[in-house]
Amino acid sequence: MKLSTTAAWVSAVLVPAIQAYPGMNNTLLAQLKEKDSSKTGELIGDLLYLHPSEYSALSHLIKAILVDGADAQSYERYGYIPPLYSSACERDTCCVWSYIAKDMESHFREQTGQCSDAARGAIRLGFHDAGTWSKYTGQHGGADGSIVHAPEEVTRRANYGLEEIIQQYKVWYDRWSGFGVSMADLIQMGANVATVVCPLGPRIRSFVGRRDSYLAAPEGLLPSPFDEAEALIELFRAKTIEPAVLAALLGAHSTSRQRFVDPNFAGFPQDSTPGVWDVLFYPQTLGQGSPDIYRFQSDVILAEHPTMFPAFKAFAGPDGQEFWDFAYARAYVRLSLLGVYNINNLTDCTRVLPERTYDWSE
Repeated sequence: MKLSTTAAWVSAVLVPAIQAYPGMNNTLLAQLKEKDSSKTGELIGDLLYLHPSEYSALSHLIKAILVDGADAQSYERYGYIPPLYSSACERDTCCVWSYIAKDMESHFREQTGQCSDAARGAIRLGFHDAGTWSKYTGQHGGADGSIVHAPEEVTRRANYGLEEIIQQYKVWYDRWSGFGVSMADLIQMGANVATVVCPLGPRIRSFVGRRDSYLAAPEGLLPSPFDEAEALIELFRAKTIEPAVLAALLGAHSTSRQRFVDPNFAGFPQDSTPGVWDVLFYPQTLGQGSPDIYRFQSDVILAEHPTMFPAFKAFAGPDGQEFWDFAYARAYVRLSLLGVYNINNLTDCTRVLPERTYDWSE
């Protein structure tokens, strides 16, 4: 049986280990298993120099996600949550995070059921903290909380518009740091809470235990909406993010609104449903646009680039939502661990995330 273009691309790039995910069409899964691929992603952080025999159980899971194509989504839920100040809660690393996640959720969900401006800010903040790392900058930058702790970072042009959400994270840090919570973890957990609060958003594996840095991250490592495609692709390759992975990450613009790229169109979204984590961003960026959206120049040229176009077409296709949720979750796990050199000591607290939302009111 001959694979369709979309299925062939998914087999070769998106799911190299042919991992099933909830909702995957059984026929498509059978087709994908007909093809084998050795394409893998790179290891990062301390997983690069530790011997596999030294890996914790969580490190083996993270390695499977980063390299072997395992699903980075989780449907685990917390059972009984002990009272916050109890000894039982103190013994459970994830207990305090269940309270933090509920605190965040109240800020990220609109009364309509869609995600709020605070959720959009939290997702962007997760990108902008973690994205300041490169294979060529050593153990400096990345998901370390410096975007909040180092005041000069928020003044950089790439971070314009993050001032309000950064103030909220300072409030949360003051409230929760006494429980041993780091700013780096608050930012990445917040991005994942915000993503799943958006209707249709995936429940992404969420880890805690990152270390904070008060040293400003290196400059010039965040993308510009005016950069050329090749420059952007090389910028992300230096972060171990290949074009197909970048295509999945760009879909976060599904819920974004631009304010500073073009002030004449301040507040315009990047697709027609900015309160919903759907795949409309992909066909509208490819040209089936709307007068009510603003397309970033960088998104348009990347969508048309030969290394990115197959991914955009797949995500815009009939099974696009499932493909994208699977791909985005894996991509964001990688992004959220850039510059993290104690992966082997992290804890998986995904079970504190809110449930996925499939229905919402307009």
